[in-house]
Amino acid sequence: MSTYALEAVFRPRSVAVVGASPRERSVGRTVVRNLRQAGFAGPVGVVNPKYPRIEDIATVARLADLPFQPELVVVSTPAATVPDVIAEAIAVGARAAVVVTAGLGHGPGSLLERLRDIARPHGLRVVGPNCLGVMAPHVGLNASFAARAPLPGDLALVSQSGAIAAGLVEWGAARSIGFSAVVSLGDALDVDFGDLLDWFAQDPKTRAILLYIESIRHARKFMSAARAAARAKPVVVVKSGRHAQGAKAAATHTGALAGSDAVYDAAFRRAGLLRVLALDELFAAAETLGHLRSAPGGRLAILTNGGGIGVLAVDRLIDLGGTLAALDQATVQRLDAVLPPTWSRANPVDIVGDADAQRYTAALETLLSSRDNDAVLVMNVPTALSSSVEAAEAVASVLEKRPRGGAAAAKPVLGVWLGGGERALARLDAAGVPTFATEADAVRGYTYLVRHREVQQALMETPPSLPEDFVVDTAAAQAVVAGALAQGRRWLDPLEVTALLDAYGIPITPVTLAADPDAAVAAAAPLLAEGTPVALKILSPDIVHKSDVDGVRLNLASEASVREAAAGILARARELRPQARIEGVTVHPMIVKAKARELIAGLADDATFGPVVVFGRGGTAVEVIDDKALALPPLDLRLAHELIARTRVSRILKAYRDVPAADERAVALVLVKLAQLAADIPQVRELDINPLLADKDGVIAVDARVAIAPHEGPARKGPWHSRFVIRPYPKEWEREVELAHGRRMSVRPVRPEDEDLFRAFFDKVSDEDLRLRFFSAVRHFSHEFIARLTQLDYARSIALVALEPGSGRMLGAVRLLADANYERGEYGILVRSDLKGHGIGWQLMRIMIEYAGSIGLKAVEGQVLRENATMLAMCRQLGFRVALDRDDPTVMNVTLEVAAGAAGERVRFPGLVAD
Repeated sequence: MSTYALEAVFRPRSVAVVGASPRERSVGRTVVRNLRQAGFAGPVGVVNPKYPRIEDIATVARLADLPFQPELVVVSTPAATVPDVIAEAIAVGARAAVVVTAGLGHGPGSLLERLRDIARPHGLRVVGPNCLGVMAPHVGLNASFAARAPLPGDLALVSQSGAIAAGLVEWGAARSIGFSAVVSLGDALDVDFGDLLDWFAQDPKTRAILLYIESIRHARKFMSAARAAARAKPVVVVKSGRHAQGAKAAATHTGALAGSDAVYDAAFRRAGLLRVLALDELFAAAETLGHLRSAPGGRLAILTNGGGIGVLAVDRLIDLGGTLAALDQATVQRLDAVLPPTWSRANPVDIVGDADAQRYTAALETLLSSRDNDAVLVMNVPTALSSSVEAAEAVASVLEKRPRGGAAAAKPVLGVWLGGGERALARLDAAGVPTFATEADAVRGYTYLVRHREVQQALMETPPSLPEDFVVDTAAAQAVVAGALAQGRRWLDPLEVTALLDAYGIPITPVTLAADPDAAVAAAAPLLAEGTPVALKILSPDIVHKSDVDGVRLNLASEASVREAAAGILARARELRPQARIEGVTVHPMIVKAKARELIAGLADDATFGPVVVFGRGGTAVEVIDDKALALPPLDLRLAHELIARTRVSRILKAYRDVPAADERAVALVLVKLAQLAADIPQVRELDINPLLADKDGVIAVDARVAIAPHEGPARKGPWHSRFVIRPYPKEWEREVELAHGRRMSVRPVRPEDEDLFRAFFDKVSDEDLRLRFFSAVRHFSHEFIARLTQLDYARSIALVALEPGSGRMLGAVRLLADANYERGEYGILVRSDLKGHGIGWQLMRIMIEYAGSIGLKAVEGQVLRENATMLAMCRQLGFRVALDRDDPTVMNVTLEVAAGAAGERVRFPGLVAD
């Protein structure tokens, strides 16, 4: 379930409250009072067999005695009675329940489990238990025991904490900030973050979504819903517990670096959410994003009548990593013409303390029309020489008169009016200017706008293509891991680690095993003869960090030093770890790269989000240095480069002094390969390459460790890696298909890097065919338009391209987008105009329908223009039901009931005829 029946939660036609009493401070009575005071238009019933009236409403003994059928039931009875009340609600046809009662327990045999077992089979949606309730001001619904009702507005608030939700409602009321809805999740037995993100992403009353999160239970569902919502509107999140010590038990350096909050941060970033660190920041972000759509760039111009506050704003901007716009000569000349000679002639544009409305108008108009900035922060300090209200009126008038189109109209303006009073602030608010109490708050609000733009751009960026030689030997790697697991081991030995990385094309120094000092000398001899020093390391499945037992010796240049070092390592390990299994030492050639950077790269395992890719500064003190960044797999090269850029060590990957730049693409490719390894071999739980040396010639792993564990099997049907929360590229849907007359084509899922492929394809499609596909004339294909076709969440949608063998030219494409409830999917298809009649569209439709069956969709549907006879004929042949759209006589609705099948099986199509 996802958005199923949520209209009964947020737009119910009738409400019943079970458990109210006459006691003044009882939860149930408060809910009834709040419902009445909010002005809910539908019938409200109260169920209590002990009292005849509550809040002047006649009560009934049972839900079945109500004179109407309640759509939403609010339950505040004692915990032991809740399951029976829910069973009664189901019996009378209720579609949803808000359970505010706490104390239902957790785990097998609990009242919570009983409640779930009763509600789920009947599709009754449950908010809570142990929650504050639900508020939807636009429909007069306040089914909560909050002390204050929220004002109507366009912010949706979803909170795991009832106390936080109530506090934010109070905060918003004091600042005239309204909500489209407020939901307290409580124990989230059924309705959770994923469901509500899907709902509010489509809600026309919601401009932005605010989340207060303590933990995520259904990470895969959350990530899919969050990515979809973030493409539609701003989603701002604050999470508590940032400093939890989640990495104490990690065995590898990468595991220790991947603390729980850092993984949440990586997840929010990948989903496109804007994370803030405190509740006041949540509303500062909402204030900015609620007024302003976006910023075209990151350069801020500051206009002020007070030089000191302007300098403070600059300081805060630099602290937060912002960019102060530089005024070009043309802008300075234009300002010279309208401002007194004493103006600052730089940014901040200080128009002096006696600045009147006319001076504000002239300066703001100039900055808005200038191309050297992307946003303007206007500030006013009250003085006896001018009127703050008149200055606000001037700013508002400029904004209201600017033309609707063009760069000036898109440029955001923010305000700080110190001591300006309610009249000035109200005038600015009416003109759509977000105002802030201080210059620091305003700059912080502006950075949210820039970060949101960057997040949205990142969601749309096209990654570079992987190199043609990106080939991995998955079978060989899986065999290595399977062999170790068969022996009951938790760690791969060094030879197995080398074989695993070799299978993925990750360079690593060769290694030889030696059981004793004599064997170590024999293994080192060929290297020493070539003049290559060697390194020795302890080999024990029970000693993960070798340096803990002084188990590493470097730069050994003679047989005598090798013998002595081997004997010392073995003796020291046995002394410090007498219980450890000591298998000998490993012998490695010394890799001397004077100008190489020491990095760390690897995989960690998170209990909530599964595999995580870790990158940062390497060496033995990685946890102390703590220069790392995390990302959720799968990765492409763009995401890998972005991961690298979020570390401090990325700066020294560039050239400096006499040190050439390191091959950053080679580093990024290692990260992509590690993400692929995590997808291919779920038994790999932690992987640690430390150090990974990088210089101008590429990369090489000097040491690596790999922890493994049996794979429990998929958590859901279909071939989706059960431990990934973001579905990786579905390689299993690649096909080779035979067309008429012996021709063939290859079919594969769309990749994010396919933008150029689509551009070339659209050049081969006639204007008429484009009109039939998109229902309107399409003359320009923007990057954003094509990005929406190629940047897919494979958990929700699939797009398949047909390619010509050899040339790789695109012949056609089909897509299927599943609804939030995974019940129905909407399709679209387009074939090159010069290749119609070759069976391309037919074969694409067959594979698309097969995919729909594999993920359990009940139906595939679409809309086809009535004049598109070819498409309608093919739909009929495939067994689609064709019917006229009731709302548009030019459109036909086509629907196919799908027989479910496992991935890879052929789905039988009713009415299907051979090609």
